[in-house]
Formats: sequence, C-alpha cells, structure tokens
Amino acid sequence: MAGKIDRLILGIEDHLRLLDQSGAQFAARRPKKGAAPRGEFQDIVDQVLTCRLCPLARTRTRAVPGEGNPKTELLFVGEAPGHDEDVQGRPFVGRAGQLLTKIIEAMTFRREDVFITNIVKCRPPENRTPVREEIEKCGPYLTAQIEIIRPKVIVALGKVATDFFIRSSRGMTQIRGEFHDYRGIPVMPTFHPSYVLRQENVRDVKKQVWQDMQKVMKLLGRK
Repeated sequence: MAGKIDRLILGIEDHLRLLDQSGAQFAARRPKKGAAPRGEFQDIVDQVLTCRLCPLARTRTRAVPGEGNPKTELLFVGEAPGHDEDVQGRPFVGRAGQLLTKIIEAMTFRREDVFITNIVKCRPPENRTPVREEIEKCGPYLTAQIEIIRPKVIVALGKVATDFFIRSSRGMTQIRGEFHDYRGIPVMPTFHPSYVLRQENVRDVKKQVWQDMQKVMKLLGRK
C-alpha cells in the first residue's frame, strides 16, 4: 500500500512540476499516507470536479471524472465527454455509451463492475478532438487513477485514447487488436463506440471490436 501511495504522490508531483513550467496555478491535495484506497480515489475525483487548469473549465457544464468500480480488473478509457456526458457528469451515457454498455455486458461484466473514464475530463466545445494542451493538463488525473486502480487490462477506445498509451504512427486499423504495454499493464486498442455507430452498415467494424474484446476476455480468464 505504501508503495502505491508513493507512486501516486510522485505522479501528482510530476503534474505540479508541469504546471509550474506552464505558469499555471494549482493547489493539489495529496493523498495522506495510510489513507484508504477509496479516500485516495475520491481525492482525484474532487480535484477533477474543481479543476480550472485549461480553458475547457470555462465552457463545461460538469467535469466527468469517470465512474465504476475503483478496484476493477478492467478499465475503459475514451477520448472526452460529449454533450450528454457534460450535462449528466457521467461518462459514456449517450448513444456511444449505450453501445459500450452492451459490449461490457456481452463480455460477461456489468457496467458497475468495470471503470469507465476519458483522457480529457471536460467536454471540448462542439465535441471537437482535444488539443495537446488539454491532454497534457488532464492526463495526470488519468495517470493517478490508473495508479490506484491498477487494472489487469486497459481498453483504449479510439485513436486519442490509444495515443495516450502507445507511441505509434500507425492508424487504428493497423494497431487495434494487439496488446501493448503501459507501465506493466496490457492495453488493447479498439475502435471508439461512436465510430462503430457511424459504421453501422459495416459489419467488419463490429466484428473487429468483438474480436478485440474476446482477446481481453481470454486474458482475464472469462472465455
């Protein structure tokens, strides 16, 4: 436990150094040594909910820290909240979220059994792709969440999420379906549910996503 807390503190300290270099002001609340994991995780949630590090804080309705089981073996990470998520403060609750829930259930999990979050915790205007500054400012929150959860597998949904974990110039068609390593955790890149919805008449896309999830299930001993 002490090692996990120390790693979390180092991550937040790295975050603070990054902010100092950019001239931003941020008073992060560090988890206390000996605190329960739930308390540590809530610290991160509270920081996200009050974060003012980038311009997205001025246009959001609600920040979206993520939801689910912080002791899960399976973590899903998307790009950023959309309109429905911004209104409700919950990740993946629109059409793409409904599809993700069906995928999770087909994998023999319940939605509340896994953890779902995004690289960027606030909605970019007009659902545009997050820019580099937004990812750099928000990324340490995800890093801290991963340090606490320590999932057995991370599923990266779409190119933005995949690029956070994997340094590669290959597109999603080439990189999906292969496990990659992120700090000792296997990462499975796959297509984002919103992309799957846009390709509703293309059966190969749905088939490929399900093939990717079958590999995740096998690694977790669920197939």
